[in-house]
Formats: sequence, C-alpha cells, structure tokens
Amino acid sequence: MEKNHDIVLFDGVCNLCNGAILFLIKRDKNDRFRFAPLESEVGKKLLLKHQIDPSKIDSIVLVSDNTAFTKATAALNISRHLSGLWPLLYSLIIIPNFITDAVYDFIARNRYRWFGKKESCMIPTPELQSKFL
Repeated sequence: MEKNHDIVLFDGVCNLCNGAILFLIKRDKNDRFRFAPLESEVGKKLLLKHQIDPSKIDSIVLVSDNTAFTKATAALNISRHLSGLWPLLYSLIIIPNFITDAVYDFIARNRYRWFGKKESCMIPTPELQSKFL
C-alpha cells in the first residue's frame, strides 16, 4: 500500500465514479491521492482492514492516515485537498451526517440509472497508471 498518499476507493464500473476520479486527478495538484476500485485486491484488503463490509458499501472510501471515511464525509475530506475553490465545500462538514449521507445515498442509489455503468473496471491510460494501485 502507498505511504504518504491518501487512497480513494471507488466503484470501478460506475460511470459517475469514473468521471469523478478523472475530475479529482485533474485537481490533485499536490499528487496527494492514489486510486483503486473497490473490487480490486487493494480495495478488498483495505475494506477488510477497516472492517467495512463490501456488500453494504455503496460509497467511495477515503483512507487517510490509517482512518477510513465513507459517503459524504469521504467526499468532503477529499475536497479539502483539491485545487481551486473546491476546498470551500469542506465547510459543509458542519451539517450532520444523517443529512449529508442521505443526499449522498440518494445519488448513489440512482447513479447507474442516471449515468450508466461499464462491464469492467476502468483501465487507466499510461499517463495515469502511476495514480492507480
């Protein structure tokens, strides 16, 4: 596993998730993040280590400093480290989790219907290969 990098686990077959990962890579000016599909060996090992049941997770997972964050908390913590105005989103962390996670869950439940899904996980281009575990 990577040291000195936060790891973002994502649904590798979800078009929305894949688009979000490309969005993050463009705005990760400090090369902070590494990425792995939830379905990958790295993803499975991290979920097990952090006692996250893969059959009950419908979320991105951020692993930072040996702590795992899910759902809106993961997204907001990721936004803190992006370039541009995106870190301002982190101020939404003051909203109770039951509210932000409800919005996150609504989008997650509908993501395949709204954005579609792939038959297999995204294969990074050679330029992006170093960002993926």
